Amino acid sequence: MADKKVKDEAPEVTIEETPVVTEEVTATAEAEETTADEKVTKAGKRSAKSLKEADEKAEKEARKEAGDTTPQSDDGEAVAKKGPAPVTRPKLERRGKKYRKAAEQLNAEKMYSLKEALELATKTSPTKFDASIDLHIKLGVDPRHADQNIRSTVTLPHGTGKNVRVAVFAPTDQQEAAKKAGADFVGEEELLQKLDKEDIDFDVLIATPMLMAKLGKYARLLGPKGLMPNPKSGTVSAKVAEAVAQAKAGRVEFRVDKQGIVHQAVGKASFDAPKLYDNAKAVMDAILAAKPASVKGSYLLTISVASTMGPGVKVDTSAL
Repeated sequence: MADKKVKDEAPEVTIEETPVVTEEVTATAEAEETTADEKVTKAGKRSAKSLKEADEKAEKEARKEAGDTTPQSDDGEAVAKKGPAPVTRPKLERRGKKYRKAAEQLNAEKMYSLKEALELATKTSPTKFDASIDLHIKLGVDPRHADQNIRSTVTLPHGTGKNVRVAVFAPTDQQEAAKKAGADFVGEEELLQKLDKEDIDFDVLIATPMLMAKLGKYARLLGPKGLMPNPKSGTVSAKVAEAVAQAKAGRVEFRVDKQGIVHQAVGKASFDAPKLYDNAKAVMDAILAAKPASVKGSYLLTISVASTMGPGVKVDTSAL
């Protein structure tokens, strides 16, 4: 009986239930794992500096896509511009007094004939010296293509108004003929000695074909100055006397630049109108004759005439 009583009075054992893992605990664990994966390193792409630069770049791209061009300070805040907005004056107002006074004589909206443009360019020359009268011709060509890289020579009927200094690189048997034709300097070894010293006191250099090989090492000196003899420009010729006579008479070389424009002087402001027109007409005829067959569309786009430091006068291309 005693044993039965002890059994009845024994305490009941309570079994604790296993706690249930909630969603919040799971999310916290996942966040900790993510943070561990994105641990910042001392160097490399995961360094603090690289991460900061990446964030700044992403923010900059976002502003760029949104069209926000407001200047930003070092801390990323927009910087407000101080003072009034800058006012840009018209181009004509930024010119000198003499230029503005000369430009008042022109109608910027009008297209003039070639004769009228040459006369106005002479009248509107603002300089005290005898200015050059230049043609600026925009062509519808692409100079990157060899067949559209316009380059040729033309003899101006009345010359350029400039005293052209001609040097001749020729053998002894042709030097006397070159001197009689009006060459300012004639020689062979003497000319090479001048080039070695980079003593260039001439405007045109004429050479015979047999001596061109000796000028090869001076190409970097003569080429950028436009003085390297070339058969296309008539400065490489076996008949040096004839080439000198043409250079002295007013033969000029024109060439299109990278923008497709030909710039060519046709005389001086002291020339009378008929002489300027004859020279300009000779240049225009030579440019029209040099039109490549591969050019599609308009060949002459725009033409303007201007004196040195003077305003440009627009020319009506349809009247040519």
